[in-house]
Amino acid sequence: MPRTRTDSGPPTARGERRAERRLHADYTGGVYGSMLAASVVIGAGSLGAFPRVELVLLLVLTGVAFWIAHVHAQLFGARLAQRALDRRVVLRVCRDEWPIVKAALPPAAAVAVSPLLGLDVRGASWLALCVAVAGQIGWSVVAARRAGASRRLLAATASVNLVLGLLIISFKIALTH
Repeated sequence: MPRTRTDSGPPTARGERRAERRLHADYTGGVYGSMLAASVVIGAGSLGAFPRVELVLLLVLTGVAFWIAHVHAQLFGARLAQRALDRRVVLRVCRDEWPIVKAALPPAAAVAVSPLLGLDVRGASWLALCVAVAGQIGWSVVAARRAGASRRLLAATASVNLVLGLLIISFKIALTH
């Protein structure tokens, strides 16, 4: 296990726990959250008077709602049957599911900066969709790499997630024409 050092000296127990968590991190939520964000962009349809603000809020709040749903499912589904809940377990589950929210932030940021790029609302929507699909591919590759996957498996997971992303994009094309 890699040892984590503070600036002033020997490894700390807290630093070692963080290194261990990073080593065994599960990025499934990031892949899932990116697909969720792409689906939100497609389903947004026509927005009101402030479409960019509404799309940013829709992306972030949907990510938060699904994060809460996943935390609830973990805590009261599988966890409750196995052991009693305590603060440490709740915090760990919240942290483990956080990539769902993190995955919604780049597409939301893309929408927020889209006026600086000269994009109209439709262009902002496409930019957010592309960012979400890129995130989906990125999360899957990071997960596979951290798991020690071969280059062939890295390429396979990237390809599968690219196909899934293109499928989501094809839904948007079909729904807007």
